[in-house]
Amino acid sequence: MSPPLYVAPLPGTAAPTIIDARAPLLLVQNLRIKFGSSVVVDDVSFSIAPGEKFALVGESGSGKTVTALAVLRLSQDAQYEGSVQFQGRDVLTMPEPALRGLRGKDVAMIFQEPMTALNPLFTIGNQIAEVLMLHEGLSVKAAALRAVDLLHKTGIPEPARRALAYPHQLSGGQRQRAMIAMALACRPKLLIADEPTTALDVTIQVQILELLNQLQREENMAVLMITHDLNLVRHFADRVGVMEHGKLVETATSQELFSAPREPYTKKLLGSHPTRMVETNAASAEPLLEAAQVRCSFAIAQGWFRHRDFVAVDDVSLQVLPGETLGIVGESGSGKSTLGMALLRLSAAKVSGEIRFAQQPVSAMSSSEIRPLRARMQVVFQDPFASLSPRRTVEQIVGEGLALHRPGLTAPALRAAVAAGLMEVGLSPDMMSRYPHEFSGGQRQRIAIARALVLEPDLVLLDEPTSSLDVSVQLQVLQLLAALQRKHGMAYIFISHDLAVIRAMAHRVLVMKDGKVVESGQAEEVLSTPKQAYTRKLLAASTYSTVALDDVDASATH
Repeated sequence: MSPPLYVAPLPGTAAPTIIDARAPLLLVQNLRIKFGSSVVVDDVSFSIAPGEKFALVGESGSGKTVTALAVLRLSQDAQYEGSVQFQGRDVLTMPEPALRGLRGKDVAMIFQEPMTALNPLFTIGNQIAEVLMLHEGLSVKAAALRAVDLLHKTGIPEPARRALAYPHQLSGGQRQRAMIAMALACRPKLLIADEPTTALDVTIQVQILELLNQLQREENMAVLMITHDLNLVRHFADRVGVMEHGKLVETATSQELFSAPREPYTKKLLGSHPTRMVETNAASAEPLLEAAQVRCSFAIAQGWFRHRDFVAVDDVSLQVLPGETLGIVGESGSGKSTLGMALLRLSAAKVSGEIRFAQQPVSAMSSSEIRPLRARMQVVFQDPFASLSPRRTVEQIVGEGLALHRPGLTAPALRAAVAAGLMEVGLSPDMMSRYPHEFSGGQRQRIAIARALVLEPDLVLLDEPTSSLDVSVQLQVLQLLAALQRKHGMAYIFISHDLAVIRAMAHRVLVMKDGKVVESGQAEEVLSTPKQAYTRKLLAASTYSTVALDDVDASATH
């Protein structure tokens, strides 16, 4: 029989709390969370054993993140019912001093966006050291040394130098590793990981998951993972809970869930992966866009009077045919977004080489000369919440380009064009008076697409347009883009690190690494029989994160 566990007494109590070693580490019972009169989590119950990896999955708005935040009582203005017991103590009724001792020490959290969660005014090392000094009472020197050791443990190169860096000086993957180092500083019994791989390259996703697996084994730490990506869950979680509209609709082991999902909603999520959506594109004698030996560089300051050139794109040549989708893939920092912006003359970099659009030398044009062509070249950015003005209505956002490029339109004609543009992307004209914050992520991306397409462009640059969307919403947006391309004959430049998306959408592919094109060709050929080791590496990482799909196709469609 396992002995009981004794934990430190709560403030104001005389005796320690006694916990049965066989009891769950975390026990959530009949949890109900309200914000005002809105119920966002309703009657949710689950448990996590010591050392277990449990995943909560579901679409945006399903309540999974709010449920995780309840474990540390981090949601402001939330009204709780039910109980959230950690080692037998109810977090929802715990006094603030006890909560402060719990947060960061026994229960730690990795937030979804490290650039937002990390303090931009403090170095990475200082932020990790603060946790150690607060919870373990280490001296400044000892905490600094331990911070470097933690960065080394999480695989950050040159940890002593990176400890002195600020968050903006690290890549996305390095910032996520720094967040993991901070969370693991006090060896927590439970780690909450909220979308730890969202918007990361497939290779970085694999590295982060393997790192979490390794650290979980070494520390025998329980993990609560929050994600909308079911494909990654299979490689990580022991058990999975599926949430829909604030309710836990299904709980099962990973093997059971992926081999025989019971609920229709789970089957829908498992079936929401992109398949080939584009038709064979007829060859054209005249490319819509041509680029020859494009080079993009940035001046990097070194001291007061010196600088060096950082070459982000080097000697890239390409063509885009009318009605064709050119996929550009590569890891973060490969130069794909810089190249896309340069092709449309939107880059802040110093650009050389020749770029021609519709047989016109746009690389040699002045800003005033290229302005009439802007209506024919449009962009959909990665983050619609950042690219849509929060101070303008949907009508103003979508109609801005029309007002600029077609000044002769009357107010009623402009409004009618905006309404037609919204309907074409599946939104109601009744939404025109609303603001971006009133929409979901998928709806905001549809607004961004409507803003680009209302001008009836010949070419649209799509820069990671689905990377932060739920799998089901991602599929809807891709289907929309494919349908609009077939209807209007537009050409797309589709930038993505997700090879499954590129396989579904692209006719031809460019693979970029360190600013250079390492491989190019027809999409099916490059992604089926890659010639370069780097392309094979990307495909291997993509296969790691999507291998579950073949096993669930049958059950998801019945």
